[in-house]
Amino acid sequence: MGGNQKADSRKAILDRMIALVEDAAGKGAKLVVFPELPFTTFFPRWLFESTQELDTYFERELPGPQTRPLFDRAKELGVGMYVGYAELTPEGRRYNTAVTTGPDGAILGKYRKIHLPGTVEPRAGERFQQLEKRYFEYGDMGFPAFRGPEAWGSPVTGMLICNDRRWPEGWRVYGLQGVELMLIGYNSAAYDPMGGATESADLRTFHSTLAAQANAYMNATWAVSVAKAGDEDGSGLIGGSVIVDPNGIVVAEAKTLGDEVIVADADLDATRQGKEKMFNFAAHRRPQWYRPIIDQVGAVPPA
Repeated sequence: MGGNQKADSRKAILDRMIALVEDAAGKGAKLVVFPELPFTTFFPRWLFESTQELDTYFERELPGPQTRPLFDRAKELGVGMYVGYAELTPEGRRYNTAVTTGPDGAILGKYRKIHLPGTVEPRAGERFQQLEKRYFEYGDMGFPAFRGPEAWGSPVTGMLICNDRRWPEGWRVYGLQGVELMLIGYNSAAYDPMGGATESADLRTFHSTLAAQANAYMNATWAVSVAKAGDEDGSGLIGGSVIVDPNGIVVAEAKTLGDEVIVADADLDATRQGKEKMFNFAAHRRPQWYRPIIDQVGAVPPA
């Protein structure tokens, strides 16, 4: 997706998302992956003194009154979705969250971002902040893999959000559960969000792609890594949306910083070389020292 401005109405943004789902479905897609926080601008770059204003960026339910048309349209088209959002629970807790829905609209999996970047307090003299630690709590759901529907080939599926993709721990926990399809949405600054001039947009895009390729290869999984990109109220976000195969090869890549659909067929059998031979993930070949880890995270039941 291209950028969302603070002045954009929720309906205008949702209309763009519905158009993307329709475009993807027309190209044969069965699963659409949206970026982190697609319903709004990346609001943690701003300091909000008023809780009332901050709350306008959060969803108390999903789908809710403002987002339901997207979920209804995807269900009509028989398309599943990975969708990020800012979650406000009934208890008043706030998380950076994503859900994955199936072709029937049912929620198959939910994930809350664990690796929150940035600071709690704003940095003096900076126009744009990175205040995720101020507005969100650390995710408390772990890394729960789940089975996708038969329409997708019943893949063992995992979810990450933005900064999570840079850390190997989450990928590995999913890898030990046999992950075959990793879904990731991100909003990554096109500059060093913590200050300094050592990171360019090109370098940050390279690192984003590198993380997806390396971890897809090391865990023998498909990876779909999707950006909200371009200008948001004068703050740049990198693009670099990619679909990566289990060999770490980019098979589809976005070419722009605007709304754009990229499509690939994910052959789940392509995960077998890495899982059964290179990295010995197959159950009968796991070395004994893996056993306590596997018992701890729990195995996904056979399809």
